[in-house]
Amino acid sequence: MLSMFKKPGKGSSLRAEIGSRVAATLAANPAVTPLSIDGVPAYLYENFLSAAACRMLIARIDAGRRPSTLLSDKPEENFRTSESCDLERWAPDIRPVDEAIAALLGIAPEQGETIQGQRYAPGQQFRAHHDYFFETQSYWNKVTAQGGQRTWTAMVYLSDVEEGGATWFPQAGFRVAPKRGRLLAWNNMAADGSPNVLTLHEGMPVVRGVKYIITKWFRERSWL
Repeated sequence: MLSMFKKPGKGSSLRAEIGSRVAATLAANPAVTPLSIDGVPAYLYENFLSAAACRMLIARIDAGRRPSTLLSDKPEENFRTSESCDLERWAPDIRPVDEAIAALLGIAPEQGETIQGQRYAPGQQFRAHHDYFFETQSYWNKVTAQGGQRTWTAMVYLSDVEEGGATWFPQAGFRVAPKRGRLLAWNNMAADGSPNVLTLHEGMPVVRGVKYIITKWFRERSWL
């Protein structure tokens, strides 16, 4: 299936090793459900966060939210219309969440970026995109010096949504609905450690309700 697409970057033995190691860690966890998706290793963990933890994170997002931005040389208008905020990783109420996500995946905490909180009101969306970095973009040298390529993404839904707001992977052919406490994790790299184009995904528009999520991206080396 991947042969249908031109690879956007080179393979990497380090990223390949990270991918296989994290997949094995998740597969060995009885609380984790592997998703049967062709070409994208993806996993669900229901009730990863308690209702109280979700409420705390929602309050933090509401207090610090600002218009979301894009890391792109040519950002498109209305591509990402949500609001976001960075959650201080060393704060007493944030650090346990941050480190629990890293422990679940079996990745050293220092390889994780700061958790980003996001809020989607009705009509707001994040159109189809990849989480990995593109070697052709002007930011590439900077991100290479700051931990390198993104490998895994972990996303936790903090609220139920009345209608809309699913995370949709159009090329891999699956979508995940928001549900409070649900964690979705996937590997942005292919088996050879090259960027996996099938991880293209979209935060679909919310129709009714408000969607809150947190997202944590992991790098191939230390981000701190």
